[in-house]
Amino acid sequence: MLRAGGARITLAGFRRTNGPVAEIEGVEPIDLGATRDGRFAQRIGAVAKAAMSIGAKLGALPKPDLMIARNLEMLALARRANSALGADVPIVYECLDIHRLVLRNDFVGRTLRGAERRLARDVKLLVTSSPAFIANYFEPFGQIAAPVELIENKYFDTAPVAAQEGFEDESPVAPPWRIGWFGALRCRRSLELLADFTRRQSGRFEVLLRGRPALTEFPDFHAFVDAEPWLSFGGPYRNPEDMAAIYREVHFSWAIDFFEAGQNSEWLLPNRLYEGCRFGAVPISMADTETGRFLKAQGIGLLLPEATADGIEAMLGRMDQDAYRALKSRVLSRNPRTWSYDRSDCLAFVDKLRGLAAIPGSFATQAAA
Repeated sequence: MLRAGGARITLAGFRRTNGPVAEIEGVEPIDLGATRDGRFAQRIGAVAKAAMSIGAKLGALPKPDLMIARNLEMLALARRANSALGADVPIVYECLDIHRLVLRNDFVGRTLRGAERRLARDVKLLVTSSPAFIANYFEPFGQIAAPVELIENKYFDTAPVAAQEGFEDESPVAPPWRIGWFGALRCRRSLELLADFTRRQSGRFEVLLRGRPALTEFPDFHAFVDAEPWLSFGGPYRNPEDMAAIYREVHFSWAIDFFEAGQNSEWLLPNRLYEGCRFGAVPISMADTETGRFLKAQGIGLLLPEATADGIEAMLGRMDQDAYRALKSRVLSRNPRTWSYDRSDCLAFVDKLRGLAAIPGSFATQAAA
């Protein structure tokens, strides 16, 4: 979005790979070191090490007009970069998830929230992806006084999206009915629910999984899926190149995540919600989540009242062509801009950032991602 909106970007951040990353979307990143998924202490050490060297790593670069700090550790490093460079570059704080550690009502939680308040005391803008993050975390805890920019996890269309653009129904013939669960696969409870449900249906429903499984959450993911007759894993996919094809292989999109139940998972509006609806898949969500409330307001999708195989069976078990066509037609009837950002949105966002930097014309963004 930044590049499409006209910003020049320098990218700096951590990696999960063993070796350096050569490029990301054509940008050569500044490598701040490796972090490990789920290892909080290791991440603190990596941030401390990066803080010592970030001045040298950025010193040869022109002074940026703006820094975007994605997540709390990047916010700390953005402030450290300002200090090391002897600069006072405006900082935007981007927070797309509320980590369970900052919600703890103990010393660890209070310490992290206090650190966030101090580090964010003079940020120019908070960027987040769900209004529930504001209502359930930032406002009640009094974390940040900056203005808020809501940038949802919408699909990115490079071409302008017409308000009345429609799509043909290209769903596969059913049965079997196909449920797609795509993206970050990190929820063991979802996997077990879908396995139970498909076994009960004896092949009338199939589940197609695509993306990257979080093996820290279920190291037996591949063995589990291989043992289930009506679950299949198709590996990672390219975004946006493969998006239309993978969603047009399925009838329904699984937009449920119990990974941090009662907290982040209930507050987020996930990528798969927008991507699935953009390509006509009927979304399935829990009724008592932000995603469920969003779908209810749109008048689309299927809302599960309880997280059980019985509940899924009651909702989907008698699905027929007429019921499905009615569900899909409601998805397709919504304004496509509900699901997509295009270049005009990018230009508007970069223009807002330009105002924060208080400089005319195009500008450079130091993005700590």
